Amino acid sequence: MSDRAAIDFVLDSWAVLAFLDGEPGGERVRQLFLSAQAGQCSLGLSLINLGEVAYVVERERGLMVVHEVLSWIKSLPVTILPAGEAEVLAAAHLKAHNRLAYADAVAAATAVAWGARLVTGDPEFLALENKEITLEWIGPLRE
Repeated sequence: MSDRAAIDFVLDSWAVLAFLDGEPGGERVRQLFLSAQAGQCSLGLSLINLGEVAYVVERERGLMVVHEVLSWIKSLPVTILPAGEAEVLAAAHLKAHNRLAYADAVAAATAVAWGARLVTGDPEFLALENKEITLEWIGPLRE
């Protein structure tokens, strides 16, 4: 077993953006931030998904705002998790067999690698639920 710190929840970029945009799923993300701050859980975000948040924010709000958002993220009780060879190749395998974006595959592979729940509301992940990953669903109600 690894000597690295445990991660309870991995945030997908969808979850971070939901929080930033004040969407309903963002409230659960806020609760997780508060719980992590209190030492009740640990949160992670893949470096690849941090990049995804950055490009979406820059595209929609501009370069000045993305610098503010990145500074804010770095102040949170969230560990930025590296995308090592194992995660990258696991993401490639998930992408090869499922209809999901590569950055989403990285989020899923990161959650699996860390034994964590993936926090998301992105419907692309529903096909993976209970097979490859465990989801903490924060998106719209499912039928």
